[in-house]
Amino acid sequence: MFVSLSSSTLITLFFIMLIVSWLSGLLFLHPRIPLSFIRIHIGIVALPPLVSLLALVNTNVNKVVGPWHLDSLAWLMAFFVLSIGLIIQRFSVRYLMGDRSYRKYFTLFTFTTSAASVAWLSNDLRLMVICWGATLVGLTLLIRLNSTWKVANEAAKVSSRLFTISWFALLSAVIWLSQVTGQWQLSLVLTNESLAQLGTLEKTCISLLIVLTVIIPAAQWPFQRWLIESVVTPTPVSAIMHAGLVNAGGIMLTRFSPLFNGDIAQIVLLILASISVLIGSGVSLVQVDYKRQLIGSTMSQMGFMLIQCALGAYLAAIIHLVLHGLFKATLFLQAGSAVRRFEVSTHVNDKSSYLWIMAGRGLGLLIGIAFWVSAPGEGYQLISALILGWSLSLSWKQLVAFGKGTIGRIAGLSFLVGSAILYFIIHHLFYEWLHTTIYQSAQPPMWAVIFAVCLLLFGSSIGALIARNRSSVLFSVLYLWLVQIGEAKQKSVERHPNYLKQYASQGGNR
Repeated sequence: MFVSLSSSTLITLFFIMLIVSWLSGLLFLHPRIPLSFIRIHIGIVALPPLVSLLALVNTNVNKVVGPWHLDSLAWLMAFFVLSIGLIIQRFSVRYLMGDRSYRKYFTLFTFTTSAASVAWLSNDLRLMVICWGATLVGLTLLIRLNSTWKVANEAAKVSSRLFTISWFALLSAVIWLSQVTGQWQLSLVLTNESLAQLGTLEKTCISLLIVLTVIIPAAQWPFQRWLIESVVTPTPVSAIMHAGLVNAGGIMLTRFSPLFNGDIAQIVLLILASISVLIGSGVSLVQVDYKRQLIGSTMSQMGFMLIQCALGAYLAAIIHLVLHGLFKATLFLQAGSAVRRFEVSTHVNDKSSYLWIMAGRGLGLLIGIAFWVSAPGEGYQLISALILGWSLSLSWKQLVAFGKGTIGRIAGLSFLVGSAILYFIIHHLFYEWLHTTIYQSAQPPMWAVIFAVCLLLFGSSIGALIARNRSSVLFSVLYLWLVQIGEAKQKSVERHPNYLKQYASQGGNR
């Protein structure tokens, strides 16, 4: 049982632990500090997430203390980012051993995750902008970790340009808000009285700036280039990038949700995110490189998260953010052992398997329709019904229809039911934490929701039809286009990393 502490005590304790972890990272940069110190550093880095967990389960921390907005959402994001960062740093202790940037890596990593956590705890908009900018700078430096490699430098240049656009968009929105409302505190800027001072055009322009702010880090079309170029980074950097920073758009949109009132900004976000879902799914299907497959998957998953935000379902977006982060970090950290096994499948020719597949599709359709009918007037309900029905059909096919014999199908069905129960438990837990801190904004017009659904269905159907006829011209054009989108620029590619030749000429002295 946790001891109940005041908000000021918790935030003070949190920053003491955070500062100690920063100092530990800076100390590790000194060449006289032995490499074995890294295990002490990992222990120190574990302290801030423990304090944030203590604050999250406390019941009396949902308040503003000075420049800090200490609600359950802020503490959840701080705990999530710092915990993921801790796990990845622990993984990197041996994974990056021998790298010339070994010391610098851990210092930058600690700095980046700490800055991100402070950004979400901030109630002062100026502090939020500064901390988010520091996070983007840290991420760029991590991408450029191997500065002697031309490819890493090119990837960092592409990322820094787009990150600068994103940061200036946020800075412009914040300055605009403060000039109209006369407030710098987030909790005061987004009150009904303050927002009433904004004209319709002003509110729309500020909302569009925030949309631009989030779609760039989320690698949404047409700004996905930086994430594709960043594939050259070390795998642990990709893990934290996809697990704690790329998905930051979900919490940023949640924080500014009172601004959105179902106008053009949400429609633009809905359309761009829907296009990104299709493109990201296509990239993940045509790429043979495992990390590029994960990048395409991240594009589509972030698209779904932003669709949830565009439809006003911020609680679902936060759940998606956390679960996707955990899932994607796991996939990246096991990327080195990911070897595909190509086996000839005979399930399709099995008549009983085909009947099980059709049963799963029917069940997915019925549950999807039932879920939508429960609240037919809500746009998010329609999207959720579509995703739920499709997910159930696909899971049924893989776990039940293709199960080996009766025992295999029973095991698959048990796993499917267990996963559903676990999801509802997690959803209930998140609801208990966040239902009082997340504002439910207006939804876009139903025609925009229907358009997005039709776009997703039409795009996936056309893609499936083209894929069936692999000898057609359309298939070749679509395939090559998706391959081109998922590949880095020509100047960001080397047949052989030239910096390795330099190491070889120096006798491998690193």
